[in-house]
Amino acid sequence: MNKPIKILVFGDINGKIGRKALIKELPKLKKKYQPTLVIANCENLAHGFGITPHTIDEMTKAGINFFTSGNHIFDKPAAKEIFNGLECPIIRPANYKKRVWGSGEKVIKIGQNSLLMVNLMGRVFIKEDEFTNPFKAADLILKKYKSQKFNAILFDFHAEATSEKVALGHYLNGRASALWGTHTHIQTADEKILDHGTAYITDLGMVGDANGVIGVDKENVIKRFLYSETIGKDLKMNDTGKAIINGLYLEINPKTAKTIKIKRINILTEIRN
Repeated sequence: MNKPIKILVFGDINGKIGRKALIKELPKLKKKYQPTLVIANCENLAHGFGITPHTIDEMTKAGINFFTSGNHIFDKPAAKEIFNGLECPIIRPANYKKRVWGSGEKVIKIGQNSLLMVNLMGRVFIKEDEFTNPFKAADLILKKYKSQKFNAILFDFHAEATSEKVALGHYLNGRASALWGTHTHIQTADEKILDHGTAYITDLGMVGDANGVIGVDKENVIKRFLYSETIGKDLKMNDTGKAIINGLYLEINPKTAKTIKIKRINILTEIRN
Protein backbone atom coordinates (compact mmCIF):
# COMPACT_ATOMS: atom_id res chain seq x y z
CA MET A 1 0.00 0.00 0.00
CA ASN A 2 1.14 3.55 -0.66
CA LYS A 3 2.34 5.50 2.34
CA PRO A 4 -0.69 6.98 4.11
CA ILE A 5 -1.39 10.69 4.18
CA LYS A 6 -1.00 11.63 7.84
CA ILE A 7 -3.02 14.60 9.06
CA LEU A 8 -3.13 16.45 12.37
CA VAL A 9 -6.14 18.74 12.69
CA PHE A 10 -6.96 21.00 15.64
CA GLY A 11 -10.18 22.59 16.83
CA ASP A 12 -10.76 26.34 17.11
CA ILE A 13 -7.60 28.04 18.41
CA ASN A 14 -9.02 30.48 20.93
CA GLY A 15 -7.00 33.59 21.79
CA LYS A 16 -3.43 34.02 23.03
CA ILE A 17 -3.52 31.09 25.44
CA GLY A 18 -4.54 28.80 22.58
CA ARG A 19 -1.78 30.12 20.35
CA LYS A 20 0.80 29.70 23.14
CA ALA A 21 -0.42 26.16 23.82
CA LEU A 22 0.12 25.10 20.21
CA ILE A 23 3.50 26.80 20.02
CA LYS A 24 4.51 24.80 23.11
CA GLU A 25 3.03 21.40 22.27
CA LEU A 26 2.91 21.14 18.47
CA PRO A 27 6.61 20.21 18.07
CA LYS A 28 6.06 17.19 20.35
CA LEU A 29 2.91 16.16 18.49
CA LYS A 30 4.63 16.49 15.12
CA LYS A 31 7.51 14.35 16.37
CA LYS A 32 5.07 11.69 17.60
CA TYR A 33 2.73 11.55 14.59
CA GLN A 34 5.01 12.70 11.73
CA PRO A 35 2.09 14.40 9.90
CA THR A 36 2.05 15.13 6.19
CA LEU A 37 -0.26 18.09 6.84
CA VAL A 38 -1.27 20.14 9.91
CA ILE A 39 -4.63 21.94 9.82
CA ALA A 40 -6.36 24.16 12.39
CA ASN A 41 -9.50 26.26 12.64
CA CYS A 42 -8.41 29.89 13.00
CA GLU A 43 -11.64 31.90 13.36
CA ASN A 44 -10.99 32.68 17.06
CA LEU A 45 -7.25 33.37 16.85
CA ALA A 46 -7.29 37.08 17.71
CA HIS A 47 -8.69 37.31 21.26
CA GLY A 48 -11.57 35.01 20.31
CA PHE A 49 -12.85 36.96 17.33
CA GLY A 50 -11.31 36.79 13.86
CA ILE A 51 -7.74 36.88 12.58
CA THR A 52 -4.89 39.34 12.15
CA PRO A 53 -1.69 39.10 10.08
CA HIS A 54 0.28 38.69 13.33
CA THR A 55 -1.79 35.79 14.66
CA ILE A 56 -1.79 33.94 11.33
CA ASP A 57 1.95 34.45 10.97
CA GLU A 58 2.51 33.23 14.53
CA MET A 59 0.59 30.01 13.90
CA THR A 60 2.21 29.43 10.51
CA LYS A 61 5.65 29.71 12.10
CA ALA A 62 4.47 27.33 14.83
CA GLY A 63 3.85 24.67 12.18
CA ILE A 64 0.24 25.01 10.98
CA ASN A 65 0.16 24.46 7.21
CA PHE A 66 -3.48 25.29 6.48
CA PHE A 67 -6.42 27.00 8.18
CA THR A 68 -10.17 26.55 8.08
CA SER A 69 -12.56 28.99 9.75
CA GLY A 70 -16.17 29.88 10.51
CA ASN A 71 -18.67 32.63 11.24
CA HIS A 72 -16.17 34.87 13.11
CA ILE A 73 -13.54 34.90 10.39
CA PHE A 74 -14.44 38.42 9.19
CA ASP A 75 -14.73 40.01 12.65
CA LYS A 76 -11.46 41.90 12.20
CA PRO A 77 -10.95 44.33 9.28
CA ALA A 78 -7.56 42.70 8.64
CA ALA A 79 -9.33 39.65 7.18
CA LYS A 80 -9.66 41.42 3.82
CA GLU A 81 -5.91 42.03 3.64
CA ILE A 82 -5.17 38.42 4.58
CA PHE A 83 -7.60 36.83 2.13
CA ASN A 84 -6.38 39.07 -0.67
CA GLY A 85 -2.78 38.00 -0.06
CA LEU A 86 -0.98 35.69 -2.42
CA GLU A 87 -1.12 31.97 -1.60
CA CYS A 88 -3.40 32.58 1.38
CA PRO A 89 -3.50 29.26 3.32
CA ILE A 90 -7.01 29.91 4.69
CA ILE A 91 -10.52 29.08 3.54
CA ARG A 92 -13.82 30.44 4.86
CA PRO A 93 -17.26 28.76 4.79
CA ALA A 94 -18.21 28.10 1.17
CA ASN A 95 -21.94 28.60 1.68
CA TYR A 96 -22.08 32.32 2.53
CA LYS A 97 -25.07 33.88 0.73
CA LYS A 98 -23.43 37.28 0.35
CA ARG A 99 -20.23 37.94 -1.55
CA VAL A 100 -17.25 37.71 0.79
CA TRP A 101 -13.48 37.55 0.41
CA GLY A 102 -11.60 34.33 -0.11
CA SER A 103 -12.65 30.86 -1.15
CA GLY A 104 -14.65 28.12 0.54
CA GLU A 105 -12.53 25.31 -0.87
CA LYS A 106 -8.95 24.86 -1.98
CA VAL A 107 -6.80 22.21 -3.60
CA ILE A 108 -3.69 21.42 -1.55
CA LYS A 109 -0.67 19.78 -3.16
CA ILE A 110 1.61 17.69 -0.95
CA GLY A 111 4.31 15.95 -2.94
CA GLN A 112 2.54 13.61 -5.37
CA ASN A 113 -0.74 13.88 -3.46
CA SER A 114 -3.61 16.22 -4.22
CA LEU A 115 -6.13 17.04 -1.49
CA LEU A 116 -9.40 18.99 -1.60
CA MET A 117 -10.18 20.96 1.57
CA VAL A 118 -13.73 22.30 2.01
CA ASN A 119 -15.20 24.55 4.72
CA LEU A 120 -18.97 24.69 5.34
CA MET A 121 -21.19 26.50 7.84
CA GLY A 122 -24.22 24.99 9.55
CA ARG A 123 -27.57 26.76 9.77
CA VAL A 124 -29.32 25.25 12.82
CA PHE A 125 -29.18 27.68 15.81
CA ILE A 126 -27.08 30.04 13.67
CA LYS A 127 -28.13 33.00 11.52
CA GLU A 128 -29.71 30.82 8.86
CA ASP A 129 -30.38 33.67 6.47
CA GLU A 130 -26.61 34.29 6.07
CA PHE A 131 -25.83 30.85 4.64
CA THR A 132 -27.10 28.55 1.93
CA ASN A 133 -27.91 24.88 2.51
CA PRO A 134 -24.60 23.16 3.44
CA PHE A 135 -25.73 19.79 2.06
CA LYS A 136 -26.44 21.29 -1.35
CA ALA A 137 -23.26 23.38 -1.16
CA ALA A 138 -21.25 20.19 -0.60
CA ASP A 139 -22.88 18.59 -3.64
CA LEU A 140 -22.07 21.60 -5.81
CA ILE A 141 -18.41 21.63 -4.76
CA LEU A 142 -17.97 17.89 -5.35
CA LYS A 143 -19.65 18.24 -8.73
CA LYS A 144 -17.33 21.14 -9.60
CA TYR A 145 -14.28 18.92 -9.06
CA LYS A 146 -15.72 15.61 -10.30
CA SER A 147 -13.24 15.41 -13.19
CA GLN A 148 -10.26 15.67 -10.81
CA LYS A 149 -8.70 12.78 -8.92
CA PHE A 150 -7.99 13.54 -5.26
CA ASN A 151 -6.03 11.46 -2.79
CA ALA A 152 -8.11 12.91 0.04
CA ILE A 153 -11.23 15.08 0.36
CA LEU A 154 -11.63 16.85 3.70
CA PHE A 155 -14.52 18.83 5.20
CA ASP A 156 -14.59 21.18 8.21
CA PHE A 157 -18.26 21.64 9.11
CA HIS A 158 -18.53 24.66 11.42
CA ALA A 159 -21.92 24.11 13.02
CA GLU A 160 -23.81 24.29 16.31
CA ALA A 161 -26.27 21.37 16.16
CA THR A 162 -24.98 17.84 16.65
CA SER A 163 -27.81 16.43 14.53
CA GLU A 164 -26.87 18.61 11.55
CA LYS A 165 -23.24 17.48 11.81
CA VAL A 166 -24.09 13.79 12.14
CA ALA A 167 -26.48 14.01 9.18
CA LEU A 168 -23.89 15.67 6.92
CA GLY A 169 -21.33 13.06 7.94
CA HIS A 170 -23.65 10.29 6.77
CA TYR A 171 -24.62 12.26 3.66
CA LEU A 172 -20.96 12.53 2.60
CA ASN A 173 -20.00 9.03 3.73
CA GLY A 174 -17.94 7.48 0.95
CA ARG A 175 -17.61 10.78 -0.91
CA ALA A 176 -15.32 12.45 1.63
CA SER A 177 -12.20 11.06 3.28
CA ALA A 178 -13.03 12.91 6.51
CA LEU A 179 -15.57 15.31 7.98
CA TRP A 180 -14.97 16.93 11.32
CA GLY A 181 -17.16 19.38 13.19
CA THR A 182 -15.98 22.63 14.76
CA HIS A 183 -17.58 25.65 16.47
CA THR A 184 -18.84 24.44 19.88
CA HIS A 185 -15.37 24.29 21.51
CA ILE A 186 -16.43 21.06 23.28
CA GLN A 187 -14.79 17.88 22.05
CA THR A 188 -17.10 14.94 21.41
CA ALA A 189 -16.08 11.33 22.01
CA ASP A 190 -17.66 9.86 18.86
CA GLU A 191 -14.68 9.65 16.51
CA LYS A 192 -15.15 6.80 14.04
CA ILE A 193 -14.59 5.62 10.49
CA LEU A 194 -17.99 5.24 8.83
CA ASP A 195 -18.78 2.14 6.80
CA HIS A 196 -17.73 3.68 3.46
CA GLY A 197 -14.38 4.95 4.70
CA THR A 198 -15.17 8.49 5.88
CA ALA A 199 -13.61 9.59 9.16
CA TYR A 200 -16.06 11.46 11.37
CA ILE A 201 -16.22 13.36 14.68
CA THR A 202 -19.05 15.68 15.72
CA ASP A 203 -16.71 18.34 17.16
CA LEU A 204 -12.94 18.56 17.44
CA GLY A 205 -13.18 20.83 20.48
CA MET A 206 -10.78 23.75 20.88
CA VAL A 207 -7.28 24.87 21.74
CA GLY A 208 -7.67 27.34 24.60
CA ASP A 209 -8.40 28.04 28.27
CA ALA A 210 -9.24 24.72 29.95
CA ASN A 211 -10.75 26.38 33.04
CA GLY A 212 -13.03 28.80 31.23
CA VAL A 213 -16.43 28.53 29.56
CA ILE A 214 -15.64 27.42 25.99
CA GLY A 215 -12.40 29.39 26.25
CA VAL A 216 -13.67 32.54 27.97
CA ASP A 217 -13.09 33.58 31.60
CA LYS A 218 -15.68 31.62 33.59
CA GLU A 219 -16.59 34.30 36.16
CA ASN A 220 -17.33 36.77 33.41
CA VAL A 221 -19.65 34.35 31.61
CA ILE A 222 -21.39 33.10 34.77
CA LYS A 223 -22.19 36.68 35.74
CA ARG A 224 -23.75 37.36 32.37
CA PHE A 225 -25.90 34.24 32.51
CA LEU A 226 -26.84 34.90 36.15
CA TYR A 227 -28.07 38.42 35.45
CA SER A 228 -29.38 37.75 31.92
CA GLU A 229 -26.92 40.16 30.38
CA THR A 230 -26.22 40.10 26.67
CA ILE A 231 -23.04 38.22 25.88
CA GLY A 232 -21.00 40.34 23.47
CA LYS A 233 -17.46 40.55 22.19
CA ASP A 234 -15.99 42.27 25.27
CA LEU A 235 -15.63 39.05 27.26
CA LYS A 236 -12.49 38.58 29.33
CA MET A 237 -10.08 35.90 28.14
CA ASN A 238 -7.20 34.52 30.19
CA ASP A 239 -3.75 34.40 28.62
CA THR A 240 -2.19 32.00 31.14
CA GLY A 241 -3.16 28.92 33.11
CA LYS A 242 -4.31 25.43 32.09
CA ALA A 243 -4.83 25.07 28.36
CA ILE A 244 -6.49 22.24 26.47
CA ILE A 245 -5.45 21.03 23.05
CA ASN A 246 -8.19 19.16 21.19
CA GLY A 247 -7.80 17.64 17.78
CA LEU A 248 -7.65 14.55 15.63
CA TYR A 249 -5.01 12.41 13.94
CA LEU A 250 -5.93 10.76 10.65
CA GLU A 251 -4.27 8.37 8.26
CA ILE A 252 -5.75 8.24 4.76
CA ASN A 253 -4.99 5.73 2.00
CA PRO A 254 -4.04 7.97 -0.97
CA LYS A 255 -5.05 5.30 -3.49
CA THR A 256 -8.63 4.91 -2.22
CA ALA A 257 -8.99 8.30 -0.46
CA LYS A 258 -10.49 6.40 2.49
CA THR A 259 -9.44 6.82 6.12
CA ILE A 260 -7.65 3.85 7.66
CA LYS A 261 -6.89 5.28 11.11
CA ILE A 262 -8.41 7.85 13.43
CA LYS A 263 -7.30 8.98 16.88
CA ARG A 264 -8.70 11.74 19.08
CA ILE A 265 -6.23 14.19 20.68
CA ASN A 266 -7.04 15.66 24.08
CA ILE A 267 -4.15 16.97 26.17
CA LEU A 268 -3.59 19.56 28.89
CA THR A 269 -0.66 21.91 29.22
CA GLU A 270 0.30 24.80 31.51
CA ILE A 271 0.85 28.25 30.02
CA ARG A 272 2.82 30.79 32.05
CA ASN A 273 3.93 34.36 31.32
